[in-house]
Amino acid sequence: GLIIVRDKLTYVLKTKWNFPSAELLWTSRFLHGDEESLGFAQRDELSRTYGEDQEETRESPTASSLEGGNETPTSPSSSTCLKITTWEAGWNVTNAIQGIFVLGLPYALLQSGYLGLLLLILAAVICNYTGKILVSCLYEDNEEGQPIRVRDTYEDIANACCKRLCPLLGGRVVNAAQVVELMMTCILYLVVSTNLMCHSFSFLPLPPAAWSVMTFLTLVPCMLIRDLRVVSRLSLLCSLAQFLITFIVVAYCLHQAHRWSWRRMVLLVDFERFLVSVGVIIFSYTSQIFLPTLEGSMEDRGDFSDMMSWTHSLACVLKTTFSVLAFLTWGEDTKEVITDNLPIGIRMVVNLCLLAKALLSYPLPFYAVAEVLQSSVLRLEAAQVGVDMGTLVLRGCLLLMTFLMALCMPHFSLLMGLTGSVTGAAMTFILPSLFHLQLKWTTMSSRLKALDLLILTLGSLCSLSGLVCSIKGMIQAFGR
Repeated sequence: GLIIVRDKLTYVLKTKWNFPSAELLWTSRFLHGDEESLGFAQRDELSRTYGEDQEETRESPTASSLEGGNETPTSPSSSTCLKITTWEAGWNVTNAIQGIFVLGLPYALLQSGYLGLLLLILAAVICNYTGKILVSCLYEDNEEGQPIRVRDTYEDIANACCKRLCPLLGGRVVNAAQVVELMMTCILYLVVSTNLMCHSFSFLPLPPAAWSVMTFLTLVPCMLIRDLRVVSRLSLLCSLAQFLITFIVVAYCLHQAHRWSWRRMVLLVDFERFLVSVGVIIFSYTSQIFLPTLEGSMEDRGDFSDMMSWTHSLACVLKTTFSVLAFLTWGEDTKEVITDNLPIGIRMVVNLCLLAKALLSYPLPFYAVAEVLQSSVLRLEAAQVGVDMGTLVLRGCLLLMTFLMALCMPHFSLLMGLTGSVTGAAMTFILPSLFHLQLKWTTMSSRLKALDLLILTLGSLCSLSGLVCSIKGMIQAFGR
């Protein structure tokens, strides 16, 4: 069947966590050679962790791999590593940028007005471009001028840029960003799960803290996870359920068309709230972290550029349509999670489906960050059977930490904006542009240099200002 791999588990599970990454992790660690599994990453972070370092295969793609041609590169590993089609790669990217956090976009539009509409389109264009230039950094031209794939992961690119200063500095920066993003995503899942519980069972007189504890207790079994196949397959159903839920929300908005008024959309917005919305929108488009591995797994790498273009175009249309319809329907009453605006009967069904998706999605980033910390930071050895005590203690601490942080920061949109400003802008805008300038400076045209510098500057400004405004917004929210 279709196996959709998310490099957020193989390298950094991002916000929008799907079953395939779990499937890959289970495969790479426990089922080497399983014919039902798709070998997505040939040399990713987790395979290095478990001592599966292989001889680096330097594949020689045609120039079309970077320019959108139709030729398919061949490599020695092609016969031993199953490849995915362009459609499957597109499905991966679509799931990465169409996750559960899309539900926060209407509220971001409320805060940013017409500028938010422009930002939704601009973010799609920039993320599409930075994804392409990031993948181009995997290649170097040989003596004959043909591009050769000499790197495999985001970390490899970062290390190549910093090899003169400190060979491992770039990789460590990328790994640190991964851990932050994984932790923040876990917290976001806890926050949205608590929010959904509160609004689904509003007839029960329980405070939000009590629902947070119930969510925490529900996730305690994550500490004992060893086999993620069942969770991964259930996550596929949850992804399909999300598309159904999106359809329900859009259908309800269309049914309420008589309430629409463009006057609700404002031209003048609060600058600080707008900057928080920038982080929310950027976070909803982040997929760069797993693109190097995804491109390496494609049967026809020449289709990568076109695949990026149509997936981001589709995401832009869907997100803009969804956000505008929801905002026109509820206006200033738009809530942080848009499903909370639905009538009580529909809301309970939709929220319960979303709750199941959020809870089943949490184990994937949780497991990934535990593995990264266990292997790269604490250097703990993996147990052959079951889960050893050191791993259990680490996972317990991580689970408790995410719970406490979710309890202290219960504001979904502010937390999502903070995450987008810190790691989203860095991994999506800043680092791809910086690495492209560093590695391709001598071959770039003046126009591309100017474009990369513009994106680098814009990303830095958005990151710093969004970070400050998100923290300030949280402080104000706590003071109420």
